[in-house]
Amino acid sequence: MLLQTPETMPQTPIFSSMLGSSCSGQVQPDMGERCVDPVYQDGNIVSGSLEALIERLVPTMDYYPDRTYIFTFLLSSRVFIHPHELLAKVGQICIKQKQQLETGTEAEKAKLKSFAAKIIQLLKEWTETFPYDFQDEKSMKELKEIAHRITQCDEENGTVKKIISQMTQNLLMALSARSQYQEIREKFRQPVTDKGTILKNKPQSTQKDILSVCCDPLILAQQLTHIELERVSNIYPEDLMQIVSHMDSLDNHKCRGDVTKTYNLEAYDNWFNCLSMLVATEICRVVKKKQRTRMVEFFIDVARECFNIGNFNSMMAIISGMNLSPVARLKKTWSKVKTAKFDVLEHHMDPSSNFCNYRTALQGAAQRSQTANSNREKIVIPVFNLFIKDIYFLHKIHTNRLPNGQINFKKFWEISRQIHDFLTWKQVECPFEKDKKIQSYLLTAPIYSEEALFIASFESEGPENHMEKDSWKTLRTTLLNRA
Repeated sequence: MLLQTPETMPQTPIFSSMLGSSCSGQVQPDMGERCVDPVYQDGNIVSGSLEALIERLVPTMDYYPDRTYIFTFLLSSRVFIHPHELLAKVGQICIKQKQQLETGTEAEKAKLKSFAAKIIQLLKEWTETFPYDFQDEKSMKELKEIAHRITQCDEENGTVKKIISQMTQNLLMALSARSQYQEIREKFRQPVTDKGTILKNKPQSTQKDILSVCCDPLILAQQLTHIELERVSNIYPEDLMQIVSHMDSLDNHKCRGDVTKTYNLEAYDNWFNCLSMLVATEICRVVKKKQRTRMVEFFIDVARECFNIGNFNSMMAIISGMNLSPVARLKKTWSKVKTAKFDVLEHHMDPSSNFCNYRTALQGAAQRSQTANSNREKIVIPVFNLFIKDIYFLHKIHTNRLPNGQINFKKFWEISRQIHDFLTWKQVECPFEKDKKIQSYLLTAPIYSEEALFIASFESEGPENHMEKDSWKTLRTTLLNRA
């Protein structure tokens, strides 16, 4: 019997139903008298002890868990157990099963090879989906020990050894790439306010602005989409799970010390803030009202194009920038703006009923993505802040464990389904041609601090009430003291 490699073994799609209607395995393992652990409801697993859920993760001669279960359990398990401890338990179960098959007969040897192939596939899916679980020496040691024992199942032709060697090489490359990205990101990561420039004089009308770099709203929206997809590509499922892992609970108190830092989430959140402040800066620093009106209308058109593309995060950042007080107070400017388009955009982002309008639009984009024939139609970039809040809300309203002590797997099923949706969207290759000049401007153009924005705003349109007059007086005094 030839060894069946992980590439040729049957695969079930992860979350084949986007409605999350099924989280049961391909085959339910025979638990004998332990059928009440884990607990199934309508064919779906809803709870179980950690031991039973681990047992369900490990393949047997006649059973292999579907990919949905593997993804959900490996993602959620870190709330309850360290990855290296989970690997050790998986290894122990593998050893017991291997010993039961080592009878020496040809039939049993064939079964042993088949069992080895399933274990390799599990390890392959684990290392590819959650490579950061193997960043420490303990996890790598456990992985090597399991690999060594599985290699013994096929010492004659060495097929297993070759597959494991390739898997390990791919894992090390993934860890190296992520480590390099973190070093680069940490070197240049700065708060938005550090980029602020306090205005002392009105900017010259000839000063470079976004319109001098790109005057086409569609092209700018496409370049923003490039930047968004590049940033989300560096967000991993375990990063998103930190939202749960960082919570104070009896379930994760011993895991907090090892939790991966959330730099990727912070970096993406900082990008949203930078874009919002850039929009406000571009508007407030324009001296002439007519040009300022044109700038506002330009960004409205950019936000509209972002919506059409499915780039909701950039769209929300642009709207947020135009709603900042220094921009919103420019009544003379807004009176000249054709606001019909902006009203439509604000309708889509209306926060009432838990952003019902936005969620409807997001669902429409997600459905379009599922049936799309081109990458252009597959783009879905959700409002990241709302996405994070949804996961946090799911975590807060549902307990990690049920009153009987079992893990509330139904909760983690829903969290992992949402995270998997995000991972699917982030893998889309951007179909638009990259413009380095435009991207360079978006990423490096000076961004005013909140104080600088107000100064520029008041210089463009003077204060209109006592509160604004007091604020303007305070700002001017601050500037004189710094001079």
